[in-house]
Amino acid sequence: MTQYRKFYIGGAWVAPQGGHDCPVHDPSTEEVVATISLGGQADTDAAVVAAQAAFPTWSQSSVADRLALIRRIAAQYDARAEDMAQAISREMGAPIDWARGPQVGAGASHIRDAAAALEACDFEAPLPGTPGTLIRREAVGVCALITPWNWPMNQITLKVLPALAAGCTMVLKPSEVAPLSAFVFAEIMHAAGVPPGVFNMVNGDGAGVGSQLSAHPGIDMVSFTGSSRAGRAISIAAADTLKRVALELGGKGANIIFDDAPDRAIQMGARRCFNNTGQSCNAPTRMLVSRARYDSAVEIAAAAAAETNVGPASEQGKHIGPLVSGAQWDKVQRLIETGMAEGARLVAGGPGRPEGLNRGWFARPTVFADVTNDMTIAREEIFGPVLSIIAYDDEEDAVRIANDTEYGLTNYVQTQDPDRLRRMGRSLRSGMVEMNAKGFGAGFPFGGMKQSGHGREGGAFGLDEFLEIKAISGWPVN
Repeated sequence: MTQYRKFYIGGAWVAPQGGHDCPVHDPSTEEVVATISLGGQADTDAAVVAAQAAFPTWSQSSVADRLALIRRIAAQYDARAEDMAQAISREMGAPIDWARGPQVGAGASHIRDAAAALEACDFEAPLPGTPGTLIRREAVGVCALITPWNWPMNQITLKVLPALAAGCTMVLKPSEVAPLSAFVFAEIMHAAGVPPGVFNMVNGDGAGVGSQLSAHPGIDMVSFTGSSRAGRAISIAAADTLKRVALELGGKGANIIFDDAPDRAIQMGARRCFNNTGQSCNAPTRMLVSRARYDSAVEIAAAAAAETNVGPASEQGKHIGPLVSGAQWDKVQRLIETGMAEGARLVAGGPGRPEGLNRGWFARPTVFADVTNDMTIAREEIFGPVLSIIAYDDEEDAVRIANDTEYGLTNYVQTQDPDRLRRMGRSLRSGMVEMNAKGFGAGFPFGGMKQSGHGREGGAFGLDEFLEIKAISGWPVN
């Protein structure tokens, strides 16, 4: 068992001043594989002080110096890719091939997107038509970055790199459930030569270090990814000091299958719901299908679930791994049972572990048919491999059902009709609409509406989140 009790503060690994030990479990075996320390108020304060001390110098650093640092981080990240994949697989149960691919790859992409955004950013420019008025973009200040366990490097790099590019200093609090990859990342930052105090990392839980950072008078901004419940708590804690708050929260995405979409779109939609064991905020968990095509779609989705293999994270191959924790497994089981109790028709999967897996937090890929949009499984974010199929009458009804949710992160549309694609893209109330499985371009803005949060991450949009706008008059023209 590995010990990870130290925090990274002021450019060095330091012993905790307070807090207590916390076990880290391997979700595939339920065994404790590491121990970390959860920090106390003294640790939080020390990290904030270090970030405050570094801010005056780093915020005035040149774009060239920041670019050079980000490129060194990218090189170190690539060199540690296998270490990162092993950490992610072990801590949160991502199958090793999935960890090496999308999980680690997401971080590499976001590091390079941050460099491109920094290179393109105009930090000083005259107000159009008024040469003597300068508009300047400056770092917002000391930032608290609070990240989740489901896509560890995706979320850490989406926050740390744009904050760094903007000239901010920061305190990272990674998830205590899956913290091992964050230790690798801190080692990468140190090896790349991040100046002392610019990047700091303190482990803790939401009630401890998370709440301390959210309310800390030395923090100028909180960027948080996680549940809507926690997002509300952070907003309340930050209100006393009027911090800037950026929130990337939950989702309950609708995947609208129109009659002209191929059967493959139904199969892919189900598989995407199960990817990462359903532990993605932008998963297409509600499949909307016309009544004329409904029975066929249910059969295709059920077959896709039956064909989805489940196995330990350490094994290579195309399968899904376990849920991240016992608590998450209990939640998913409860919601599956709730779906059955409320009258949804179970057509694949169901409660319990898959056959042959008696240990580890494995869940069965599950499909419910005859779901109505007022059922619990259609309203709550399950965060497990559970798909709900809902019938609609026509295009207008599909839009109504898709928008009838407190969330608004990502919706999906499958149709070959260009005019319908345009109508749907404009009508769906979500921060992102993916159509016909076409991926978004590099540096696209990731974020949502309604209780999916506010703010955007990625590329130039993510950089803007960490910048303040200053107007200066009487600026010398010559």
